[in-house]
Amino acid sequence: MMKTLQLLPKIKEILVSQNYKRWYDHDPVLLEVINLLQNYQNELKAQAEIFLQEIEKKVSKEAIDKFYEMVRPKVCNRWYDKDPVISRTVELLRVVPPDVQKATAKSFLKALEDMGVYKKV
Repeated sequence: MMKTLQLLPKIKEILVSQNYKRWYDHDPVLLEVINLLQNYQNELKAQAEIFLQEIEKKVSKEAIDKFYEMVRPKVCNRWYDKDPVISRTVELLRVVPPDVQKATAKSFLKALEDMGVYKKV
């Protein structure tokens, strides 16, 4: 069974510094989701797949595939580029509007709470 995931100390450090260097640093909920994905990729891959399926239901798989091909960087040396599911999830989060990012991040954390693998601190 997966261990309970908790807010990482790194998140607090970044928020305190207020130096937003990455696209997700501006929102603590989004930052938490990205850090959870980064640190628990294997454990959260199934949830990322569900996220992608939900997006595909709302738009279409073909549209998502085309969109992903347009926004996917040519150089793939970031931590999330190693896994196609995690990469797609993070890239889609990166390019949607901030209000969609926040709603999606909250939904992701809620799903993890409901599954009993995440606990708010």
